[in-house]
Order: sequence, then C-alpha cells, then structure tokens
Amino acid sequence: MQFKDIGRCFSRACVFLVSFCLAGVSVSLASAEDAPQSDKPGGVSVEIPQSPQLTPVPIGYIREVVEHPRPASRLDVEPIDAGIAGAKMAIDENNAGGKFVGDLYSLDAATVASPDKAVEALGKMIESGHHYFIVDASAETLLKLSDFAKDKDALLFNIRATDVSLRQEDCRKNIMHVVPDRYMLADALAQYLVLQKWTNWLLVYGSTPGDLAYADAIKRAAQRFGATLVDVREYKDTSGGRRDDVGSIPPGKQASNDADFAGPDYQVIIVADEDQLFGPYMPYRGGADPRPVAGTTGLVATTWSPGHEKWGATQANNHFEKDYKRLMLPIDYQAYVAARTVGEAVTRNHGADFATVAAFIHGPDLQLAPFKGIKQQYRPWDGQFRQPILIATDKVPVSMSPQRGFPHAAHPDIEVDTLGIDEPDSKCKM
Repeated sequence: MQFKDIGRCFSRACVFLVSFCLAGVSVSLASAEDAPQSDKPGGVSVEIPQSPQLTPVPIGYIREVVEHPRPASRLDVEPIDAGIAGAKMAIDENNAGGKFVGDLYSLDAATVASPDKAVEALGKMIESGHHYFIVDASAETLLKLSDFAKDKDALLFNIRATDVSLRQEDCRKNIMHVVPDRYMLADALAQYLVLQKWTNWLLVYGSTPGDLAYADAIKRAAQRFGATLVDVREYKDTSGGRRDDVGSIPPGKQASNDADFAGPDYQVIIVADEDQLFGPYMPYRGGADPRPVAGTTGLVATTWSPGHEKWGATQANNHFEKDYKRLMLPIDYQAYVAARTVGEAVTRNHGADFATVAAFIHGPDLQLAPFKGIKQQYRPWDGQFRQPILIATDKVPVSMSPQRGFPHAAHPDIEVDTLGIDEPDSKCKM
C-alpha cells in the first residue's frame, strides 16, 4: 500500500471516530492490558451504550359499530378503518419522539355493538394497564363508559358524539371532546355566511334526532349572528327506498295551497341531514329555486378536508394517503388529535403519574398545533377542544372560522371561543 493510501485510510478512521464522539457514543482506545485478545495486533474498542428501557404507553380505542341507514351516495360510507387509521398515524409520530425520552406507544382497538359490550371492553383494557382511551361511539355509550371509569385512572377522548348535552348538563371530567359539538359547527358556518352577506336562509331538515338537533343549532346560530330563517321545511322520506325519488325540497305550506305563491326570497339552502339520506340531492330535483347549499352537505363546517393545504396539512394528507391508501376523513383527524394529545402530555410530563398527565391535558400549558395555524388546547370548563373549523366543499376549503368581527366578552383574546358555548353560558359542573 502506498503512503497516500495509508493516509487516506487514517483520515477515514479519524472521521469515523469523531462522528461517534459527536453522536454521544463513548469511544476509547484499548490498552495492551485491557484490550481483548485477537489474532490481529492493536485495534479499537467502541463502547455503544444500551438503549434505555422504554416505558409502555398503551392507548385504547373503543369503536361502536351499529346499523345506520344507507346514505344516498356510496361515497359517504365510511371505510372499515375510519378513525383507527388516524390514530395509528399519531402513534407513529408519538413514537418518533417518544423513543428519545423512553416511551413506547401502542394502539389497542376493540369493536363493539352495544353500550354494555363497550363497558366490558373498557374494563378489560383498564385491567391490562391502559389509562387513555379514544372513543368512537354514541353519546349514550360514551356516558356509560364515563360512569364506569369515574373512580379509575382513565381519560376518555370523544371523537364522534356531537351532542351539545355532553358539554352541558351531561359533562364529565373524565371526557375530553375532540369532535366539535353541533353548536360549534353551526356557529362556524353561520359566521362565514353572514360575513358573505348571505343572511336569508331556507332551512330543510330531516326527521332523525340528529337532524332535529342540528336544525336547532342552525336556528340558534342564525339568531346569534344576525341571519334570518325565511322558511323552515321538514323533509319526509316517501320514496319507499327508491333512490330516484329522493331529494326534492318540500314546498312551503302556503305554496302547497296556492300554486301562484312565489315563495320566500332566500339566498342559501341550509340542510340538516346528518345521515346524508336526502341532502346531496338538493336542490337538483325541484321544489325550490337554485341556491347555494350548506349545512350537512354542500358547503359544510368540518374539522378536516382532504383539500386542506396550509400549515403542514399537505404533508399530513400525503403521509396519510401513502400509508392508508385513501383520503383522510374528519373522523381520522379527530382520532389523530386525541392520540397526539396523549403523546404531547406524556412527553411533557415524562415519568409522571396519571393524575399529573390528566391535569396537564385539562390545563392551559398543553399546546397542540395540528395543521390549523394556531396553538390549540381544551376548554377548562367543559373539556371541549378549542380549534378553528374549516368551511369547505367536498373538494376545497374556502375559509376557516372563527371569522373576524364577532367579538365576545368572556375571552376576547381567544377568538375560537366565539364558536359554541362560551364559559358564561356553560351549564357544565364537573
């Protein structure tokens, strides 16, 4: 070997040693006494420290699957991994940082068909050491889970139930609400429509309890932000299951009696159809003048849109599509936020007990930034996640609420508290 080759090898060895030292790896030259016996003289002993033992942080996922009416479009049928995929994406992110502080996150999912089965699944997970639970279930099931866990070290994250009562008279300290309630969603939409000066609304609502509750939220939002419901009509399904008969906007009462009646002058059709049974057909099958459609179909208020591209959302959507071969849905985003909440709180309180972590999640020091441009946290008076709401079509987000110009007295520095129930109006007594 020529001298220049020996020099080159020596230089590479130096770079190798320096790289190890900069990485925090202990490197020592072996002496003649303590060097291991080898057929080759000399040598380098590299002491690589063992990885710290990781502390398990299991997160439970309880998903209630019940029969629902078939939506008007098969595109509205949720995929089998809806929600769970979003939670898995968050678990991966939690572990990317958790390995440096010594935490190992995992997700254990249980699919149930009744409140009693949900309680049974929760009990088994608590016995196996779980403290944090993502719950994709109805309000009834969520409350039963909460009551079962009230004296246990368990915190539930609601990602499905939009019932206002869960944040009011039925609120629980062991439930954090990632999903917005109907008041928040209706307020977010109303603020945008009013800002656009679309203030005359035709409200068409279905007959399910969810439809009636959303219609009530729309009525409240209209009164709160200065819109007018020029007419309110109930949609009654008389199709007998025939899809070609679905979706005509019912005429007003006076129009039914007077064929020459022109009808009220409205600028927007607001639809309350949470199961998507008839809303997607409006207004394409007659019964009303053509107008923009909003509410539960058309222009909607939502936590997530596959078309959202700001504040890292493009990367989140691309990452999700690559791993799960579909678009990220709002239920996926809500499960993602729930699991990331646990990851952030556990990391910030590494080694602390459950009570300390739970108090941190309830408190003002938790700061999440899930792709909406501001730091977000949970409201201390009812456990509702403070978050901006996207105003979006099925393809693109067109705005984000809260909109500017709707001040409030309770927390004027926190604009998202103009959405939903502000602290002075809260009936929650945790």
